[in-house]
Amino acid sequence: MTAHPSDTILIVDFGSQVTQLIARRVREAGVYSEIAPFNAADAAFERLKPKGIILSGGPSSVMWDDSPRAPQHFFDAGVPILAICYGQQTMAHQLGGRVAPSDSREFGRAFIEVCAESALFEGLWKPGELHQVWMSHGDRVEALPEGFSVVARSEGAPYAAATDESRRFYSLMFHPEVVHTPDGGKLLANFVRHVCGLAGDWTMAEFRATKIAEIREQVGNGRVICGLSGGVDSAVAAVLIHEAIGHQLTCVFVDHGLMRASEAEQVVSLFRGHYNIPLVHVDAEQMFLSGLSGLTDPEEKRKFIGKTFIDVFDEEARKIGGADFLAQGTLYPDVIESVSFTGGPSVTIKSHHNVGGLPERMDMKLVEPLRELFKDEVRELGRELGLPDAFVGRHPFPGPGLAIRIPGEVTRERCDILRKADAIYLEEIRNAGLYDAIWQAFAVLLPVRTVGVMGDGRTYDYVCALRAVTSTDGMTADIYPFDSTFLSRVATRIINEVRGINRVVYDYTSKPPGTIEWE
Repeated sequence: MTAHPSDTILIVDFGSQVTQLIARRVREAGVYSEIAPFNAADAAFERLKPKGIILSGGPSSVMWDDSPRAPQHFFDAGVPILAICYGQQTMAHQLGGRVAPSDSREFGRAFIEVCAESALFEGLWKPGELHQVWMSHGDRVEALPEGFSVVARSEGAPYAAATDESRRFYSLMFHPEVVHTPDGGKLLANFVRHVCGLAGDWTMAEFRATKIAEIREQVGNGRVICGLSGGVDSAVAAVLIHEAIGHQLTCVFVDHGLMRASEAEQVVSLFRGHYNIPLVHVDAEQMFLSGLSGLTDPEEKRKFIGKTFIDVFDEEARKIGGADFLAQGTLYPDVIESVSFTGGPSVTIKSHHNVGGLPERMDMKLVEPLRELFKDEVRELGRELGLPDAFVGRHPFPGPGLAIRIPGEVTRERCDILRKADAIYLEEIRNAGLYDAIWQAFAVLLPVRTVGVMGDGRTYDYVCALRAVTSTDGMTADIYPFDSTFLSRVATRIINEVRGINRVVYDYTSKPPGTIEWE
């Protein structure tokens, strides 16, 4: 039994920063998809047996000797292939076409003219029409492989869309996955449903049933220990695993002293009262705070917290007589970022997740039932499992907790100050009816102290920064546009009610694809 449905699309990643958006659009069309780096695509193909393949964009040039390629046998596999941007270029190159630097590079909004019919455009675009798309290329295809014909062109790309209808090969110079191509989602839906012939009936209920069967097969009669962080991801993972194996699961909630206000009580109440799942509540505040003492580098703090989590889980597993598996709430964005083939900074973005495996000293295997899902899909699964909306809809809270909301050294005093400020901020957001409109909001205690005057006295206290962003799946984010009245009210309350803060600022930074955490 496998976790994926039989109707699956394989997305081959060549390093584009928006590859994950292709998966999003395909799943929005009701079809399951998975991403594999180009150098792991062969294994993914054998495992998934996909009904279609999508080749992503990427930063390389096919004219470089060491640039990535699609496995050549994909073109003889008899399945439809959609190639996007760099994907178009490498497909053309690998099938005998020619790619060259473009004299008319295109970056940003462009318009294509549809010049022929295609199964990819059926019911969507017609010959003679102009349509807005989003381009991002310096090279372009200058000679098509045998069997291909042009179906759309732009000012800078004579083969903006080219297809071999008989072999069901489709290539696009533009990016249909981004919102700047208004009909892009429909075009991708056309590919997976019309061209590949998939029903588009993949649902979270199907994922739930399939994943439960997979967990039972993986675990057998073994015992699982699940680390609860207080966030939605680990909670959904725990409830799903409990539905699959019942009493074989024991949850461990590590209360590390870095939680938001009342967080620990809420987690314990949910699992012991609502679900009656065996739960070990570990008071590890002193262990974590003493270990964080003197650490100021964000990555060092993350690594210490991740290692200490594992140490605690290992100890608690021994106390209950041993465990065969450790369950985690790893999500698909964590996996994508952690297997970046470029070796760039994204490989450390989610370094508090053990997505690469457990330390060799631990005699446990990982159970990660959510690793195929995006954040919003996890929320949907949580509702499918019956978790309360108040819990499922909570803003994301990373495993390192307040430690990454306190740049610099983490101390108990700073945690207490930040906890109070953060609670006021979230209370005002809820009072204003804005909580569900915001994907994530939090306060940050900056390692800066300023002179201020409160009443008739001078103060020398910390600066508190507030952040709020909108997002769907956590892969991209934009600021939430609070009005000045709201921000003034929050700042006044924090300064009046929280000793240790005398200045409040709002962070107006948006984030491109990648992490939206503070550090």
